[in-house]
Amino acid sequence: MRAIQITELIPKPEQMKVVTLPTAQPNPSTYLIAIHATATNFFDLLQIAGKYQHQPPLPFISGSEFAGVVLATPTNPPSTGSHKFKVGDRVFGASQGGYATHILVSEGSLMSIPASWDFMSAAGLMVTAPTSYAALVTRANTQPGEIVLVHAAAGGVGLAAVQIAKAIGAKVIATAGTKRKLEVAKAFGADHCIDYTAADWQDQVKSLTPNKRGVDVVFDPVGMIDKSLKVIAWNGRLVVVGFAAGSIEKIAMNKVLLKNVSIVGLHLGMYSRVEPERLDEIWASLFDLIGQGKFKGTVFTDKEFVGLEQVPEALHMLGGRETWGKVVVKVPQDSESKL
Repeated sequence: MRAIQITELIPKPEQMKVVTLPTAQPNPSTYLIAIHATATNFFDLLQIAGKYQHQPPLPFISGSEFAGVVLATPTNPPSTGSHKFKVGDRVFGASQGGYATHILVSEGSLMSIPASWDFMSAAGLMVTAPTSYAALVTRANTQPGEIVLVHAAAGGVGLAAVQIAKAIGAKVIATAGTKRKLEVAKAFGADHCIDYTAADWQDQVKSLTPNKRGVDVVFDPVGMIDKSLKVIAWNGRLVVVGFAAGSIEKIAMNKVLLKNVSIVGLHLGMYSRVEPERLDEIWASLFDLIGQGKFKGTVFTDKEFVGLEQVPEALHMLGGRETWGKVVVKVPQDSESKL
């Protein structure tokens, strides 16, 4: 198999190298997957530099999200009588080692690719879609007719949030920092798009709400909660999804009190430990939206990335905020891996 193996911590993705390793073999508890597409994430950049909160020991294969085909099932017989997936099934998931041609994955980290989706679209589904759904529905309880402000709306979670909010029946005001990203947010369903680098972006947001009262829900993966408190309505909800801007905010709590607002956080990964049944509900709802055609893939299409050798360039562009949506790399397979 071919993979991007990290043998020493590196500060830049340009230093990543593709190597040949022994192909992973089936074992008692994992599936062997032939990867056909792998998605990039900002945390991959942190991990190769040794700055991520979940740091595997060296050496490790970088990457996480992927989509591919089951080549082999676990060697241990399942307690239920049959394995959930069979050889030849198309699956997507997330597990350490996504930047490779093959990967071993436990059953709980795999899902079936929707029939209408290709590998490229499915590879970027595992992290963004449930994050945005949990933030808007599970945490913010967004209702039809409400106004939702989505920051960094052209990012992976942002485009997912735009689609989910629209599927709920909400009005979406999207923010982004470039003309191209604003165009993308609009193409994915945003009702209004605002450049958040503009000095008067808050006034622009309020002007789009009845009597300039403000928005009902703020979806923030950037770190703009404090600034967004100026555009939140009475009884509004602000959801902290992440800190892509690089710093963790400190909020003057009198601002929270004065408007009777709620600030809630989302840590999607903890659901698997604390409320696994909630994740089942989230995915069931997402697959329903996909089946209805209300949620589509968010793959970055301005440039094509083919082959593991192009992962460093894809990560470089991602880290430089030159992309939108999910940056996904196609992973060619040899003839023996094509099922």
